[in-house]
Amino acid sequence: MPRYLVVSATKAEAAYLPADLPLVITGMGKVAAATATAAALAGYDDLGGLTAINLGTAGALKDGLDGLHLPSVVLNHDLDADALRALGYDPRDRLELGGDGPVLATGDAFVTDPIRRAALAERADLVDMEGYAVAYAAQRAGVPVRLVKHVSDNADSAALDWPSLVDASARVLGDWATDNLA
Repeated sequence: MPRYLVVSATKAEAAYLPADLPLVITGMGKVAAATATAAALAGYDDLGGLTAINLGTAGALKDGLDGLHLPSVVLNHDLDADALRALGYDPRDRLELGGDGPVLATGDAFVTDPIRRAALAERADLVDMEGYAVAYAAQRAGVPVRLVKHVSDNADSAALDWPSLVDASARVLGDWATDNLA
């Protein structure tokens, strides 16, 4: 029987998940997500058969993109990866995941500016603040990871209404978890 560790940034995003799923609430941002995920994984005596599932909201970087997505690639978009490569280091700023195709960009900035949105849309379809960090921590621990993101907003000024938008996304995420993990 498969084992899952569900990772969400906030209680609001996880509000409708089945109660029997192991759940870690990380807090917002890459540092919080990476440290909470790593700590949770370190607490397992046996990681065999475990899959980390990051359930959460995302902003759409392209008009008309909505619904539920399982990104195939996640980018660490606010890391100066080119500078690190120029110094001879691999920043691992792009992680391959499987999934259904979209590219997710993760960064610590809450994207609401149209210029930043347009620049990110050249490289990605969705944007969030935790996906890359969860994927990185899980992959470093040798644990398969899946990102499940529901579009809550268009990564524009309306994104500042996220607290009022998250409940609709949480319901969809809860339904997905019930159908796929329970």
